[in-house]
Amino acid sequence: MRVISGSAKGKKLKAPAGLNTRPITDMIKEALFNVLAAKVTDAKLLDLFAGSGSVGIEALSRGAQTVVFVDNSVEALKVVKENLNNCNFTREYHVLRSDVFKALGLLKRHNSKFDLVYVDPPFTNERIFNEIMESLAATDILEIDGIVIIRTPRRKEMPNFTGLHKYRLNHYGESSLHYYCRCEEDPKDDGNFSHIG
Repeated sequence: MRVISGSAKGKKLKAPAGLNTRPITDMIKEALFNVLAAKVTDAKLLDLFAGSGSVGIEALSRGAQTVVFVDNSVEALKVVKENLNNCNFTREYHVLRSDVFKALGLLKRHNSKFDLVYVDPPFTNERIFNEIMESLAATDILEIDGIVIIRTPRRKEMPNFTGLHKYRLNHYGESSLHYYCRCEEDPKDDGNFSHIG
């Protein structure tokens, strides 16, 4: 894994050993950031189930204002910190060791708001995908017009959630990225909603 673009372009990233998640590939990560494009600049991003921190670090490299990394694994957060140090990021982030559901409650109590939320739960837990989306919708930590992206197994179907409307779906091998917007109306299908195999 590496940082694809921005101030830390080309920096190699370590991956934690023994996690139940599949590290995001550079191909999927590049596609994700091509979709987000300018929305990353000056954004506040929440990286849930952060793993190596690859997505949050890519966002920092591309000009995000701040990133909060959340994971309950000591090993994962050790790797996140090593990767951040290797990329010379020092102040633009917070690393939180916590169960992600408890972390959402904590962030809500601190009135934290995010423009972008990236969610990469373990593929081994079938129920967690809907549960974490429901918790995100309930905590109201996403800014209006904010975006949630959740990575799931390709076979996993994801509905809309209260206040979160799915507007894009992309498939990459055995993984899929589902894009949700916090908006008052369903996003119009103006060609942005796509299914790519």
